[in-house]
Amino acid sequence: MKVLYHLKDAGYDAYLVGGGVRDLLLGREPKDFDVVTNATPEQVKATFRNCRLIGRRFRLAHVYFGREIIEVATFRANRPADRDLAHTDKGMILRDNVYGTIKEDALRRDFTINALYYDIRDFSVVDYAGGMQDLQEGVLYLMGDPEIRCREDPVRMLRAARFAARLGFRLHPDTEAPITTLGGLLADVSPARLFEEVLKLFMAGYGVASFERLRQYGLFAQLFPDTEAALVTEEGGFPHTMVLQALKDTDERVREGRPVTPAFLFAVLLWAPVRLRARALEANGLAPYTALQMAAGDLVERQLTRVAIPRRFSMPMREIWVLQSRFRHTKGKRPQRLAAHPRFRAAYDFLLLRARAGEADPVLAEWWIRFQEDGGVPSPPSADEERPTRPRRRRGGRRRRKAAPAE
Repeated sequence: MKVLYHLKDAGYDAYLVGGGVRDLLLGREPKDFDVVTNATPEQVKATFRNCRLIGRRFRLAHVYFGREIIEVATFRANRPADRDLAHTDKGMILRDNVYGTIKEDALRRDFTINALYYDIRDFSVVDYAGGMQDLQEGVLYLMGDPEIRCREDPVRMLRAARFAARLGFRLHPDTEAPITTLGGLLADVSPARLFEEVLKLFMAGYGVASFERLRQYGLFAQLFPDTEAALVTEEGGFPHTMVLQALKDTDERVREGRPVTPAFLFAVLLWAPVRLRARALEANGLAPYTALQMAAGDLVERQLTRVAIPRRFSMPMREIWVLQSRFRHTKGKRPQRLAAHPRFRAAYDFLLLRARAGEADPVLAEWWIRFQEDGGVPSPPSADEERPTRPRRRRGGRRRRKAAPAE
């Protein structure tokens, strides 16, 4: 409200727009608030001392209030100054800094329900695209020619799946049609941008619904091709049950306000192809631990060409995988040494998840549960596990016999 009224007092038009307006109308708590204005980014910066300009493709002003950021954009128009320079040969937008009116700005947005503007001057909602009706009917409608809009920015296909999952809306048939055929265009999107989209899809409390929507539209295969190939060849429900259970647990943690980490999520999403690759390497004679290490390296390198995984997440993810082979060793001091590993807790949770999905040995998982409950002290072996022990040999080997005197 400070940003809106400050811009208004400075003589500019300013509106709340997008998801914030949509969520308030649906009775939901908005995650963030976006402001649009007829002031240019430079004029916004001159109006606020706590402002910084960002972006080349899409110039924006960020107004800071401590850790909170209010994003302020200038009205855009759908008329690039030079189409050849503003788009790729496949139609993807490279630059979008041609300014226009509020009506032009509304008609160039993606979905009608995101083109609603709240006007602080008379407390009204401005609707140029029929978004209010679509909001009431629970319909996601991509404005303009859906194929052209998907080519302009392929991430719009992921946004369609995300909004459908989050809001429980259905896609309009005209919007749905090109998504099932243009998924390959996601290969042209930077892996770093797709990483951010994956977090929005799977770590916002509606991961199960997002996963199902992505597979329905053939988009999951574009993000995780090796995982999709493994999902096609299931073994007793694995890995589908494991992925769904992990996403369900993540959704529950988000709803309860508990922390979630991308490292564990990506470990689950990529475990099936890593496991298959490790199994093949073991068949060629490699030890389980070494096979897992090599398989993890191969799969991460392949995955980075699709969705970037920052090192701060990929390293813990790989440790979670590699530690799985060490859970087999329950004798001697090995359990205590494994429990001292900094990534033990995440790897332990991963083992239990595998057991729940039917992929890991439930008896082994139960042993580690007892180990944890006993404070990291291995339980005594059962009767059938006990073996007779050999007497300890004295150090120094056999004593030499004294030579007999010569006769």
